[in-house]
Amino acid sequence: MWKNREAHLCLFSVLLALLPSASSFNGNSKYMVLVPSQLYTDTPEKICLHLYHLNETVTVTASLISQRGTRKLFDELVVDKDLFHCLSFTIPRLPSSEEEESLDINIEGAKHKFSKRRVVLVKNKESVVFVQTDKPVYKPGQSVKFRIVSMDKNLHPLNELDPKINRIMQWQDIKTENGLKQLSFSLSAEPIQGPYKIVILKQSGVKEEHSFTVMEFVLPRFGVDVKVPNAISVYDEIISVTACATYTYGKPVPGRVKISLCHGNPSFRSQTKSACKEEDSELDNNGCSTQEVNITEFRLKENYLKVRQAFHVNATVTEEGTGSEFSGSGRIEVKRTRNKFLFLKADSHFRHGIPFFVKVRLVNIKGDPIPNQQVFIKAQGAGFTNATTTDQHGLAKFSIDTSGISRYILNIKVYHKEENSCIHSSCTAERHAEAHHTAYAVYSLSKSYIYLDTEAGVLPCNQSHTVQAHFILKGQVLGVLPQIVFHYLVMAQGSILQTGNHTHQVEPGESPVQGNFALEIPVEFSMVPMAKMLIYTILPDGEVIADSVKFQVEKCLRHEVHLSFSPSQSLPASQTHMRVTASPQSLCGLRAVDQSVLLLKPEAELSPSLIYDLPGMQESKFIPRSHYPFEDEDGCVIYRPRVIGKLTYSVPYGREKDVFRYMRDTGLTALTNLKLRTFCFDYDMVPLAVPAARSSDLFNSDGYGSWRSARVKSLPPKKAPHKDPPPKDPVIETIRNYFPETWVWDLVTVNSSGAAELEMTVPDTITEWKAGALCLSNDTGLGLSSVATLQAFQPFFVELTMPYSVIRGEAFTLKATVMNYLPTSLPMAVQLEASPDFTAVPVGNDQDSYCLGANGRHTSSWLVTPKSLGNVNFSVSAEAQQSPEPCGSEVATVPETGRKDTVVKVLIVEPEGIKREHTFSSLLCASDAELSETLSLLLPPTVVKDSARAHFSVMGDILSSAIKNTQNLIQMPYGCGEQNMVLFAPSIYVLKYLNETQQLTEKIKSKALGYLRAGYQRELNYKHKDGSYSAFGDHDGKGQGNTWLTAFVLKSFSQAQAFIFIDESHITDAFTWLSHQQKDSGCFRSSGSLFNNAMKGGVDDEITLSAYITVALLESLPPDTHPVVSKALSCLESSWENIEQGGNGSFVYTKALMAYAFALAGNQEKRNEILKSLDKEAIKEDNSIHWERPQKPMKSARSLYKPQASSAEVEMNAYVILARLTAQSAPSPKDLALSMGTIKWLTKQQNSRGGFSSTQDTVVALDALSKYGAATFSKSQKTPSVTVQSSGSFFQKFQVDNSNRLLLQQVSLPDIPGNYTVSVSGEGCVYAQTMLRYNLPLEKQQPAFALKVQTVPLTCNNPKGQNSFQISLEISYTGSRPASNMVIADVKMLSGFIPLKPTVKKLERLEHVSRTEVTTNNVLLYLDQVTNQTLSFSFIIQQDIPVKNLQPAIVKVYDYYETGERDDPEETSCFGCCFGFFFFNTFSLCNPG
Repeated sequence: MWKNREAHLCLFSVLLALLPSASSFNGNSKYMVLVPSQLYTDTPEKICLHLYHLNETVTVTASLISQRGTRKLFDELVVDKDLFHCLSFTIPRLPSSEEEESLDINIEGAKHKFSKRRVVLVKNKESVVFVQTDKPVYKPGQSVKFRIVSMDKNLHPLNELDPKINRIMQWQDIKTENGLKQLSFSLSAEPIQGPYKIVILKQSGVKEEHSFTVMEFVLPRFGVDVKVPNAISVYDEIISVTACATYTYGKPVPGRVKISLCHGNPSFRSQTKSACKEEDSELDNNGCSTQEVNITEFRLKENYLKVRQAFHVNATVTEEGTGSEFSGSGRIEVKRTRNKFLFLKADSHFRHGIPFFVKVRLVNIKGDPIPNQQVFIKAQGAGFTNATTTDQHGLAKFSIDTSGISRYILNIKVYHKEENSCIHSSCTAERHAEAHHTAYAVYSLSKSYIYLDTEAGVLPCNQSHTVQAHFILKGQVLGVLPQIVFHYLVMAQGSILQTGNHTHQVEPGESPVQGNFALEIPVEFSMVPMAKMLIYTILPDGEVIADSVKFQVEKCLRHEVHLSFSPSQSLPASQTHMRVTASPQSLCGLRAVDQSVLLLKPEAELSPSLIYDLPGMQESKFIPRSHYPFEDEDGCVIYRPRVIGKLTYSVPYGREKDVFRYMRDTGLTALTNLKLRTFCFDYDMVPLAVPAARSSDLFNSDGYGSWRSARVKSLPPKKAPHKDPPPKDPVIETIRNYFPETWVWDLVTVNSSGAAELEMTVPDTITEWKAGALCLSNDTGLGLSSVATLQAFQPFFVELTMPYSVIRGEAFTLKATVMNYLPTSLPMAVQLEASPDFTAVPVGNDQDSYCLGANGRHTSSWLVTPKSLGNVNFSVSAEAQQSPEPCGSEVATVPETGRKDTVVKVLIVEPEGIKREHTFSSLLCASDAELSETLSLLLPPTVVKDSARAHFSVMGDILSSAIKNTQNLIQMPYGCGEQNMVLFAPSIYVLKYLNETQQLTEKIKSKALGYLRAGYQRELNYKHKDGSYSAFGDHDGKGQGNTWLTAFVLKSFSQAQAFIFIDESHITDAFTWLSHQQKDSGCFRSSGSLFNNAMKGGVDDEITLSAYITVALLESLPPDTHPVVSKALSCLESSWENIEQGGNGSFVYTKALMAYAFALAGNQEKRNEILKSLDKEAIKEDNSIHWERPQKPMKSARSLYKPQASSAEVEMNAYVILARLTAQSAPSPKDLALSMGTIKWLTKQQNSRGGFSSTQDTVVALDALSKYGAATFSKSQKTPSVTVQSSGSFFQKFQVDNSNRLLLQQVSLPDIPGNYTVSVSGEGCVYAQTMLRYNLPLEKQQPAFALKVQTVPLTCNNPKGQNSFQISLEISYTGSRPASNMVIADVKMLSGFIPLKPTVKKLERLEHVSRTEVTTNNVLLYLDQVTNQTLSFSFIIQQDIPVKNLQPAIVKVYDYYETGERDDPEETSCFGCCFGFFFFNTFSLCNPG
C-alpha cells in the first residue's frame, strides 16, 4: 500500500548538512555526492557535491555508464577547500523508454582516492495523456466523440475495445495539434452493451485508458436526492431521511415518494437477510419529503456483530400525472461509539530527548467538532499520562517527554470520558471514543537527532512555507565547534530544484548542542502535488543523523481558464453567448452536456486533482535489480536482540529508521565514504511507517487500534448557492424539436487578447446544461475551467401525451399538459391546430381558455380519430393571453416575449389489415431499336380502401437500388449472426464495384464505410471464445459455433480489410477453428445449428458445406497454397466424381457451389465440366436462363402474380454467374452472354429495396451482380431514355446518362388497378422496377404454421378497468418438411399498448427461444426451429395511452428462409407465414372513461 502511495508523490527534499571546520578534528576527508535515484532525459538535472575536511586538492569527475558507452555529466572539477555545490547536467533521450545505468564518481588527490558506483534509473520524460469523451454513457447507434489531450506532440495507435476485448476501431499515427486531437466513431445499432475502453499507446509503449458505458436508457426528466446522516450510533433510535425530486431545469417535482430503509448488507455466504422498512408520503411544494423513521426494531446493539452495520436507503419518486419513476439512494454507517478521535498530528517515529507532539480532534458521529470535553492520554513506555479539555474546534494537544523512554516503541492511547472496560468485541456495554497510535524509535548510536516539525495541511501555491527544525547533538568534540552550517536542497518531480543554507552558532562549552530554527521554503508550481523534506547532519566521527517530512501541495494550474454563458438562463431555441478566457492563442476544447446524462451516470469532472492523479503524473519508486546484496552493507548490523540500559529486546523487522532509509525515501542516491546504513534488512519488503502520519485520519473511527495509512485529500471548492436568474425575453414563440444530449463539442482558439466568444442556439430541451473548457497554451500549459451552467427554461410550456401509432378507425385521447412556473396566475389559451387528417373533440368540460395558477399545471384533452394514413402531425400551442379580467386574485401581467410555446409531434396512422407488397423488376437493354414491356397492376377484390399505392423507378446501374438501400435490403429482422451479415457484406461489393467502375463518391464511401464498421461491431456479438460464430453467439458458454456461419464471417472480414480496420486476430481465430473441423478426407464436419436447412441443396450436407467453406477459404487466402485449402479441394474432387458416377438426382445447388470453388482455385477443367453438367438442367425462357430446385411448389390458381424464387434458388443461380465470371484472366464473351441470361432472371427476383427474399441469397446475388456489372461496365456516349405510360393519360419520361447512373428516379403511378407500358430507346441498359403495396383484411387461411393467440384475462371483471394483459402464443409447424428453419414470431402491439420488456426477455431462458427484440410497437421472438409439437410463449403488455375502437393487432409467424413454401400466397404477405390477431371484445369495459 505504501509503495502505491509513493507512486503518487512528487518529492520535495531538503538536505541539512553539518560542516565542522577542518581544524576541529582529525581524520580523513569526507565525501558525499547526492543525485536523484531516477534521472529524466531532456530535462535539467542536478548533482550535489559535499566535500569537507579536505587536506589536499582533489579532482572530481562523474559519469553515466551504459551499454552504449560512458557519458560525462560535467567537466572535471578541481576543488581545494571544503565545498557544498550542485552542478546541472542534461541527459539525451534514450532509444528505449528507460534503462538502468551506473553512476560512477571519482574523487582523486595526491594522497587519497575515492571511487564509488551506484545504479540509477534513467527514463525518458513521459508525455501526460488523457482522454475526454463528450459524455459518460451512450445509447446503441450513437456516435462516441472524444478528444485526446497530450502534453507532448506525437501519439501512436489508438484502439477501441468492447467488453469482450474485441478491437472494434483503430486510428494510427495520430498527431495532436497544440496538444489536442478530436476523433469520433459510431456505435452499431446493436453493440455489446457494457463498459468500453479507449486505449492510447504512447511512443514509450505505455498505455493510457479511458472508459465509457454503452447501454439502453431513457434520460431521467428529474433527479432524486436522498439526504441522510453519514453515520449513526448503535444507541440512536430515529433516522431522519429527506428525499427531494427536482426537474433538470431546477423546479420541484409533484408526486409521491416511497422510502425504503434496509438494515444490513450481508455477503452471499451469510444466511442473515436484510430487514427493511418502507414509508410512503406525498412530496411538498418544494418537491421534498422528510420522514423520521423509528429503527428500534432493528436492535442495533444486539445485532452489531451479526450483520454488516449499515443502512441502505432508497427513495423512489413517482411523478404526478405521468407515473414516471426515478430513484435516489443513500448509505448510513452504524458505529459502535457516538464520538470519535481524528489524529491531526502524530509522527511515525520518535527521537529520544525531543518532545513528541500529539494533536487530536474530537468529533461527533456527524463529523462536527465537540468543544469543552475532557480528553485523556496514556503513553506506554514513557510513563506519561495527562488530560486536557478540547477547545472550540474540538482540538486537544499534548507534548510527551521522550527522554526517559528506554524502548524502541511508544504506544499511545487517547480516550474520551473513561477507558473502555470492554476488551471483547462481543461486549454490549457502551463504548466511548478511543484511538491508538504506535511510534517507533529513530536509531542513532550517539543518541543525536534532528526533527522537522510542521503543521499538517495543504500548502498553497506561490507562497512560502515555514518548517521548524529541532535538533539535539551529543558527542565530546561538539563543544569545540564554533558553528554548525545546515545545508538543504529542494526536490520536486524527482529533480533537485533549490539549494540553500542556515548557520547555527554554538555556545562555548555547550553540551549537548541543541536548538531550533525556521526554514522558509518557497512553494512553486513545479512542486505540485507532493513535497518532501529531508534533513541530515554529520558528526565528527562520521555518524549521519537524518529526518524527513512530507507535505501535500495544492493541486493548482498556472493556466487560468474561465467559461461563462451570457445570459445564464435562456429560453429554448434562443441565442446565447459562450465566452472563454484563457492565455492568448490557447487551443480550447469546449463541452456542454445535458444534466440528465450526468444524473443517469455521474462522472468525475475534469479538475486539477484528476489531472495530477493521472498515471503519467505519478512517480514510481526505483529499486535497482542489483539491490541485493546491499550496496552499503559494510558495517551494517544484522537485526538481533539488543541491550539498551538494563533492558534486552528484539527490534521488529524494519521498524526503526536509519539514514539510509531517509535518503532512499527522499528519492536520492548517495555515493559517500560516510556510514549511512545501520541495519542490514530489506525494508522495501515490509510495510513502511508513513511519514505523512502527521496528517489527519490515521486511525479507524471505532478506536480498535487498527492502523490505517494517511491520505490528505484536497476538498472540492464549495459551490456558491444557486439563485434563479430573472427570466429573459427571447422569441415570442418556441417550436421545440431539437433535443441533443451533447450540445457543444468544439475546438476554438483564443485570440491574442485571451478571449473567445461563440454565439449559439440553445437546444429545445428544458434542462440545465453543464459546460466546461480545457485549454492548452505553449506558455502556461494546461488550464481547466470550473463548471459553467446554462438553464434552458421558459416560464410555461406544454407537453403532449399520445401513442406511438394507431390504426385507421381507432380513436385515442390526446393530452396536452401546460406547466406554469411563474409566480403569478396566467390566462391561458390552449389550441390544437385543425387538420383534415383527423377529427378532434374536447373531452368532458375542457375549454380552450382557462386561468392557470402560479406554479400550477393543467391538462387539456381531445378525443382524436385519424382519417388519413401515414405520418400525421399534431401541433398544440399554449399561449398566455392579455386580459382585463382578473386571473385568480389579480390581473395577470403577461410577458411580451416568450409567451407562446408550440410542440409538434408525429403520429403514425396505419391501414387496417395485412400489408402486401409485389415487386416487378426488369433489366432492359436497348440498342438503337426501342424495346417495350407491358405491366398490369391488379388488386384483389377484398383490398382495404385507399391502401393501394404504387411507384415506378428507373436506375442506370444494375446496383443502384442496392446502393441506395444498403441497410434495408430485406424487410426482415436482423437479430442473429447470419442476418447481420446482410448489413455488412453488401457494402463490400458496392465499394469494390464503384471503385472498379470509378463511380465512387465521398458521400457513398462514407455511408458504406459506416455500415461496414457498424456491421463489424455487431457481428462480434456472435463470436465464441474459440473463435467461431453462431446465430446467437456464446450465451453463457453454451452452444457450439456454426461451421457455415464462421466461414461466411471469415470471408467477409477478410474482404472488408481493404476498406476498414478489422482486427487480424478475428480472422486468424476463425480460420484456426475451421481448420479443426476438417476431416482427414479434406471435407468439413458440420458443427452447430444450421437454421437454413435449404442450404443442404438436395445432397449430403457435408459436401455442400465443404464446398461453401472451400469458397470462403479461397476468397480469404492466397490461391490453394495452404494445406487446409489443398485438402478441401481434394474433398471436392472426390465428391464431384461420386456425383458424376451416381447419375441420379439433381444436385444443382452443390454443383453451382463446386463450379465456383474450382473457378476460384484456377481449375478451369473441373469448372467447365460442372458448368456443362449444369447446362443440361437449365430452364431457358423469355431470353433468360435459370435453374430451379426439384419439387418446386407450383403457382396457386388464386394468385394474381407469379411469386419470387426461393432463397436457395437465387443463391444457386448467383453461384453459376460467379463461376462463369471467375476466369484466369477475364470472362469470355460466351461466359458474359450466358451470364446475361441468368442476370435477367436474377433481377426479376429483387425486392423493392434492391435485395432479395432473405439474407444469404441477397449477399450472394449482390456479389454476382456487382461482378457482372464491373465486367460489362462502359460509359456510352449514347444514353437511353425510358418512358412509362398508362392506358389513360399518364405519361412520364426519364433520361439516363453517365451523370445520373446511380440516381434513383421515381414516379408514383396513379391508376391502380391499371395497365402500363415501359419503353426504352437509345443505347444501353436500364434497371426498371415497379412496386405495388396494398392491405388486405384478415381472413382464414391454411398456412405452414398453426398459431393460436389469446389474452389473459379473456374478459374484464374489474369495473375500474384493466391496464395490463398477458399475451399467450401457441405455435406449431404444419408444413411438408420435418421441421422449419429459424422462425420469427412478430407480435404487433395494440394501439396505446407497450410490451413489458422484462417479461419478454425472460422468454430467452426457454429452450427454443434464441433471442427476443422489444420495440415500442413490436415484439420479435427468434425460434431456432418449430416442429409439429406445439410451443407456448407468453408475456405481458401494459396500456400506455387509452385508445378506443381498437383494431385487432396482428401476430405473424414465418419461416425466415423458406419464403417459397406456401399454401395460399394470395392471403399471406410473406409466404409460409401464419397470421393471427388479438383484440379485446370487452375493451370498453376495460377502459371506463
